[in-house]
Amino acid sequence: MIPAGFDYHRPADLASALSILQTHGDEARVIAGGHSLIPMMKLRMAEIAHLVDLQDITDLKGITVGDAEVVIGAMTTQAELIGHDGLAARLPLLREAALQIADPQVRNMGTVGGNVANGDPGNDMPGLMQCLDASYEVVGPDGARMIPAREFYEAAYFTARGDDEILTRIVIPVPAAGTGYAYVKQKRKIGDYATAAAAVLVGKGGASVAMTNLADTPVWSEEASAALAAGDIEGAVAAMLDAIDPQEDMKGPVAFKKHVAAVILRRAIAQAQARAA
Repeated sequence: MIPAGFDYHRPADLASALSILQTHGDEARVIAGGHSLIPMMKLRMAEIAHLVDLQDITDLKGITVGDAEVVIGAMTTQAELIGHDGLAARLPLLREAALQIADPQVRNMGTVGGNVANGDPGNDMPGLMQCLDASYEVVGPDGARMIPAREFYEAAYFTARGDDEILTRIVIPVPAAGTGYAYVKQKRKIGDYATAAAAVLVGKGGASVAMTNLADTPVWSEEASAALAAGDIEGAVAAMLDAIDPQEDMKGPVAFKKHVAAVILRRAIAQAQARAA
């Protein structure tokens, strides 16, 4: 199918994009890489009267790597994450996860901001950002505010970002030296969403565990993280299985998904522990 008719806007700066959103209200939506919104428009699951393309806003692009934190512009592509050696040295978990997203064609257009902002429970980056304790900067008519990734996701496709706000950058604290990491994903075929995926950090500074596509939102579990920090792997797995809420669909029944979740999480924990210095 083809989308319903819409007006296309391509502003050159953030102020212009925000102005368009304010002018048209609920009839306007921003687009980054387009891999989520455009298919929905083609299927007539979303009818947007005004599409605001952020591609020309250079202030939303780029990666800054510091000693204490990393800042990633929302319009940075997955391919740019993979190709940035400084980022890979500070946060290798990001490159590991980005390499498992879809295929090179998607990664060359798909943006980090688009992946985290629209609240799709199947996207890889939201759970990863929760594992990393990232924060998102959103800018709207009342200025900028920071929202922790662990507080951002409210339900499938519903987030703490207002309709008149634009996600501009992601701020990620750099894990302590010697922290082990892993992102392990099970999927049916290349380009598919995960049946289950696990992001794990573990080291002397503690542990963090998050999983993807096993509930309406990404799942970061404080209980699982605490258990893993204490060295209790099976306790971490049990806590995460209590936290997830998978639904039966074409990927399989609930019991199968919980089994896969446990297998994937144990693999991610083992890999992260092996990498910990």
